[in-house]
Amino acid sequence: MSIDRVRQALKGISGVHVTPYGPDGEVDAALLRRVVERIAAAGVHNVVAAGNTGEFYALTPAELRLVHETAIAAAKGRALVTAAVGRSLREAVATAKDAAAMGADAVMAHQPLDPFAAPSAQVDYFLAIADAGALPLVAYVRSNDIGLSDLTRLAAHPNVAGIKFATPNLMLLADCIRATADSPAVWVCGLAEGWAAPFHALGARGFTSGLVNVAPERSLAIHAALEAGRYEEARRRVAAIAAFEAMRTKHNNGANVTVVKEAMRLIGFPVGPVRAPGLVALEPGDRERLAAILKGWGVGTATLAAAEEERLGSQNVLAPLTASSTE
Repeated sequence: MSIDRVRQALKGISGVHVTPYGPDGEVDAALLRRVVERIAAAGVHNVVAAGNTGEFYALTPAELRLVHETAIAAAKGRALVTAAVGRSLREAVATAKDAAAMGADAVMAHQPLDPFAAPSAQVDYFLAIADAGALPLVAYVRSNDIGLSDLTRLAAHPNVAGIKFATPNLMLLADCIRATADSPAVWVCGLAEGWAAPFHALGARGFTSGLVNVAPERSLAIHAALEAGRYEEARRRVAAIAAFEAMRTKHNNGANVTVVKEAMRLIGFPVGPVRAPGLVALEPGDRERLAAILKGWGVGTATLAAAEEERLGSQNVLAPLTASSTE
């Protein structure tokens, strides 16, 4: 895979799929294929396999391999597939080599969560994975502690396709983009659709998305508006998903994946709960608000109607009806 092709895909949408679990709690590979096929068929440019929305840190090494393998097969070349790697450096390099053998197009390295990680050494971690050269690297940066000189050093590596910048420190982002103007590495909005417009204005291109699991057409419309310079339209489309994205920030972002998975269930994809330490399930009131949001979007209308009928039937048996939110 040409690194230039990876960079071009990063300028689009990097859709991070959920990881479905069956009733036994194991990864449901058949349902995962359906989830990825739907994202790829919608026209999402880059599928990120086992990223944060895919519960990377809750997966065992064997499960991680299964998820990568399944996503690559399901995409069928309609979208690039970037395989998530991380944890120890040795494990990250080994996983990257394994993903390359499976046919992945790139790897995304999660920022180490070691509480004693030094900012400069975090960049050394990324560079060591890039040096291994199994596949082009996307570096996932979440820390404001990594300084401009280290981020510039990261962007200059020839095997770094892009940097997923996942902090709202826009001044640092602006400095990075100015300092790396001669580097081909792509700066990507790592904070999803809600931050895509200000990132785009500073020169970043593309954004990550968990929304693509539920309503990929909405993500694609936001991307198209930004690329065409239709900022008023982009703001309007972001406003339409704001309530959904705000729900994901609850519990210090602990509800992030939970909202997506519950929405998937409501539109006919029984992907199972989130694994601890993520929020396993939404509170009843949030479930009702989520259903109202999806109803307003017209997503999975028939399935939503059936779910609402089931919910109301349960309430008739177990408790008096309560007014649901129309937020």
